[in-house]
Amino acid sequence: MLLRISALPDDVGKQILSVNEDDGRICLLKMSLQFFAEEGPGGEKTEEATPKKLEDARKEGQVARSQELTTAVALIMLFAIIKLFVSFITDGFADSFKLMYGSIETYSKEVFNSGYATAYMNEALTQILIICLPMFTAAVAAAIVVNAIQVKWKPTAKPLKPKASKISPLKGFKKIFSKDKIFDLIKSVVKIALVGYMTYSTLKDEAGTINVLYDIELFSAVMLIGDIVLNMGIKISLVFLIIGVADYIYQKMKFNKEMRMTKQEIKDEFKQTEGDPKIKGQIRQKMRDASRRRMMQKLPEADVVITNPTHLACAIKYDKDIGTAPVLIAKGADFLAQRIKEVARENFIPIVENKPLARMLYHNVEIDEEIPEELYKMTAEVLAYVYALEGREA
Repeated sequence: MLLRISALPDDVGKQILSVNEDDGRICLLKMSLQFFAEEGPGGEKTEEATPKKLEDARKEGQVARSQELTTAVALIMLFAIIKLFVSFITDGFADSFKLMYGSIETYSKEVFNSGYATAYMNEALTQILIICLPMFTAAVAAAIVVNAIQVKWKPTAKPLKPKASKISPLKGFKKIFSKDKIFDLIKSVVKIALVGYMTYSTLKDEAGTINVLYDIELFSAVMLIGDIVLNMGIKISLVFLIIGVADYIYQKMKFNKEMRMTKQEIKDEFKQTEGDPKIKGQIRQKMRDASRRRMMQKLPEADVVITNPTHLACAIKYDKDIGTAPVLIAKGADFLAQRIKEVARENFIPIVENKPLARMLYHNVEIDEEIPEELYKMTAEVLAYVYALEGREA
């Protein structure tokens, strides 16, 4: 079997020529290569996302963010605060317990009803909140800071807006078996395995300490259990932090790949933001033509045209009643220089050859600008020569 691929005339597909070696039969197949192209206009997405596309995605709430990293930092902050202020927290709970326990006798002497029960619960909850509020505040603040570091601070409500695509059964079914869901499943299994291992290893190491709980006082036993739980929580939080960093790297890579653009998309975006280059070029050309027409209209007012002598031509005008220095009113190179000299001859404007002055005027002075001081002397010599020819006062 011999296969040969040739381009179609319309350049939308390929022809496959198949020759059977046994009987010599020829089979011509045609297939479109568009079926093998990636989705999106312009072909394969190989270009990095532009700042505009990243900004638009951010406005839509599409950012690279790891919830695992946020959770890990919040847990570390929570356990760290508890570890640092364990004595304050323990004393607070002990005082609250004594206060609540002592209140039982007070309430029992009165007629106990729903009002007493509500007051009792409010007092207990208030004491607990006062003790726990700093810890949870620190954890929430840490979560906000981590989120801000990941995605920068720019809140948007667009992800909360209802979309028909979000409730599509077909898309929901695809997401169940998507690559992201498989990664989330593996991540969850790894977390459960690591948490189980850390819990088992910690309890195994503290087995001797746990055995003495029956022989010590209640307060000491509670303190000991709390210390074991804190150490276990910090170890688990550090494991979560490692998983969170790995998850953030994965989310960043995934986001960058999803944001890639085709060459055609970049061209279309450039046209939308900067304008079509062809149209901009046409506009610039029209502006140059208009400027050239104005320049040629003012050319008959020139006092002298200074040439290179063949490639450059610069026309200057000096009116002592208007300005302090001569003004360059026209300049040009090659064809335009020849046209300036033709207009000068038609209007009987002197043409003087001065190569250094012509080059400096052409390259350093713009149209309708006064010549700089360093060219005063050379220009004055030319003007004096012209005025002498015309019999004017220099």
